[in-house]
Amino acid sequence: MTIRQGSSAPAVTPEDEYGLSLADVVGILRRRLPIILFVAILLAGSVVGYSLMQTPLYEASTTIMIGEEKGKNALDEPLLNEVDGLQELTLMMAKALDSRRMAEVTIRQLDLQTPAGAFVENLSAEQVADTAFIKITYKGESPREAKLIVETVSDLFPEQFSDVKLGTTGSITAKTWEPAVVSVDPVSPNPVRYGLVALVVGLLLGVGLAFLSEYLDDSWRSSEEVEQVSGVPTYALIPQRESPSAGRSLATRALPSTRSLRSLSGGRELNSKRNGH
Repeated sequence: MTIRQGSSAPAVTPEDEYGLSLADVVGILRRRLPIILFVAILLAGSVVGYSLMQTPLYEASTTIMIGEEKGKNALDEPLLNEVDGLQELTLMMAKALDSRRMAEVTIRQLDLQTPAGAFVENLSAEQVADTAFIKITYKGESPREAKLIVETVSDLFPEQFSDVKLGTTGSITAKTWEPAVVSVDPVSPNPVRYGLVALVVGLLLGVGLAFLSEYLDDSWRSSEEVEQVSGVPTYALIPQRESPSAGRSLATRALPSTRSLRSLSGGRELNSKRNGH
């Protein structure tokens, strides 16, 4: 037994005044480490398993160049104004490419069974760095399908705007600048990337759950914590002893006692018989 002498009130440390110390945080994380790892592994495994069940998508892309055909009566403008006008025109055409109208035209041309809404989600068109070029990208369930759709969109797009004229400019033209290129490996889903992100998120959730469990746990963990909360010093500590198991050890200890009792009773019976004779 250990006897402690202390003052009537525990000393207040900076850690007690402002909250948990670094040692307390490390202790909580160490005690709740199984919970943290369980949450992180469970979330990462669920995300990876779900991503592996998804249909892989392959990406194909091509680049077209937007221009205009000037008529005979078109006004001559400085080159700078023409470049600025083409950039604005290209931005507008990129929005037209990524539209439901182009999706419906392409679906009819290829006799696809894909809904127009799903087609637009997989189709994207964006202007290349403030130039007159537009990059068209499509994600399909096979490399051949993705490449065919990208080529069809780039071929059908000039026909949709061949009669469109803006102000004094001529007809809008769109020519394929780079042939369609398709990815060899699927671009989606990515189980490794999704799993790493889920692992980080799971660790954060596990740490939060660990601190929540620590907050809800109202058991005493040390004599210092009892002194801090109760304001009464600890005068004595009772050491904890490991109790023997209720199985084999107790049975082994009880066996000699049982034998000794039987031998003692047998001896008494023998003496009584001798005395009787």
